Amino acid sequence: MSIIIPFSIWLVGCQEKKQPVVLVGFAAGKRLAELDSKKLEEVSGLAASINNPGLLWTQNDSGNGAEIFLIDQKTKIKQTYILNGVKNRDWEDIAVGSGPDPLRHYLYVAEIGDNLALYRYKTIYRFEEPLLSPNEKTIRITQFDTITFELSDTKRDAEAILLDPKTKDLYIFSKSNDPSDVYQLTYPYATKDTSIAKQAGSLPINRIVAADFSRQGDEILIKNYNHVYYWKNDGSKSVMQLLQEPAREIPYEQEPQGEAIAWAADGSGFYTLSERVQGKKTYLYYYQRK
Repeated sequence: MSIIIPFSIWLVGCQEKKQPVVLVGFAAGKRLAELDSKKLEEVSGLAASINNPGLLWTQNDSGNGAEIFLIDQKTKIKQTYILNGVKNRDWEDIAVGSGPDPLRHYLYVAEIGDNLALYRYKTIYRFEEPLLSPNEKTIRITQFDTITFELSDTKRDAEAILLDPKTKDLYIFSKSNDPSDVYQLTYPYATKDTSIAKQAGSLPINRIVAADFSRQGDEILIKNYNHVYYWKNDGSKSVMQLLQEPAREIPYEQEPQGEAIAWAADGSGFYTLSERVQGKKTYLYYYQRK
């Protein structure tokens, strides 16, 4: 049975009736750099690198190459990684965090988009987080796990994943329905078979496009096109118990089509980044914790 989070306290999306409490714990978004690379026109995911401090991981969505980009805070591409033998049907999010080896960090690339709800199966590619190799522009990734799964109830479009750094469970947020359904893929995930991501509950937020867990595992960010929402765990709640609590809203610098959010690796703040939209400038923003 789905857990429907009460929304008598707050409603979100395009037709809000009440606003969540505004969180003043972060400074206004600061423009770090304009995104002007033609290789990064359809950015749809962002994650702060752990192995390469100060750098960020990103990727484009459907119709682009099977490429992951390591960029600096001026949005310049430092290195490009190609997943060997893979197509980008609709990559929509990326995460960095724990995995099979507790001494290593991993990248998770989520092929979960499905605008017309046509595809039964979704895929997440997992591989060890690379280190920047200054003498090479492009590197092929040949060793990676393919995590194939289907949602427990129906086909849905999705654009956001959340990796719990403590349990390693993955959460997938549907985009097209309101309220948004939340699906849980419990660790360890199968890499030789198809798993089922079970519906774990719902959120009264529509059009969720990005989410991220702090590296410390106690803070969650979720965004749609117009808002950024925040939850903090006191250590006593599961992810779904935490998300049942009313969110606090962080004032957000509106972007042309912002589909990416990422905590800084040290927890000092977070970043947002948008797709490039013709006629509009796109920036990498940083929200410093006060």
